[in-house]
Parts: sequence; C-alpha cells; structure tokens
Amino acid sequence: MDWTLAIARLIDLQTFTSVWYWLVVIVTWSIAGNWLIGVPFDMLYRARNGATQELMDLEALTDINVRRILWTDQKFGTAMAVLIGFILCSMGVAGFFYGLEIGQGLFVLAAPLTVILAVNLRLAQQLGEAPLTGIHLVKRLFKVRLWTQVVAMLALFFTALYGMYYAISAQVLF
Repeated sequence: MDWTLAIARLIDLQTFTSVWYWLVVIVTWSIAGNWLIGVPFDMLYRARNGATQELMDLEALTDINVRRILWTDQKFGTAMAVLIGFILCSMGVAGFFYGLEIGQGLFVLAAPLTVILAVNLRLAQQLGEAPLTGIHLVKRLFKVRLWTQVVAMLALFFTALYGMYYAISAQVLF
C-alpha cells in the first residue's frame, strides 16, 4: 500500500464527491441550527415549558451573548465585514471563474452561513435595543431558529443539487 497515495486521497481537494466535504456540511449546518446568538437549543427548548429557573438562565445567557456580540460588532464589525466579503469573493472567483472545485464547495457552504451570521447579528441588535423577557424571548428565539432552519434546508438542497450537477458534468461519477 502506497501511503502517499492514501494520504493524498484522504485530503483530496475535491469537494462534491468527497465524504469529508459532506460531513463538514452536515456538522456545520447542525451546529448553526442548534445555536442562536450563542444560546443552545436545548436551553431554549427547556425554557419553552415556562419553568422559572430555565427562563432565568435563558434570559441571563441571552443578555450575556447579546452584549458580547454587540461589543464585537462595535469594535471589529467593519473589519469583519470587509474580511468576510473578501473571503467570499475570493472563494467565488477561485471556484466559479477559475473552476476550482474546492472554491465552489466552500462558497456554497459559506455564503448561506453569512446570511445566518447577519440574522444573528440583527437579532442581537434588536435584543440590545429592546430586550425581551420570559415567553416573548422564547417565541422570538424560536422564530429565528425556524428561519435559520429554512435557510439551512435551502442551502443543503442547493448544495446537493449543485454537487450532483458538478459531478455529472465533470463526469466524476463515470
């Protein structure tokens, strides 16, 4: 067995035909769907029942994360927006203009994640301006989680569709 060939096949830069890429996609969207502004879904689920301690924990964690996100946005928001824009443009140009499959794969993963990042930032700004408490906070977080899942489903559908198109058009499967 040639170890160099085995290692090269393991870290191959093909995305849409690689098990590793699809594992990264699944794990990434699973994490994105289970964490809203740093609040885990299980905490949100437990607080939905209206238990006093769980609601207090949810409110405290939400307040901490809102202040943390707003501070980060205030200090580094412009630089982060420029950096994210540069990275997305670089992946898009490398993937779709120069035809690098890794650029395409990373772009179709990162572009919808940027939308989720913007939704979480907007939620943090809204909660910073007008904090919600109790069941109103729970309902708002569930609403944002629903939209996060909608974006995730659309992104997964598009990624799978594009991956199949790429594999068939490149005749990787045959």
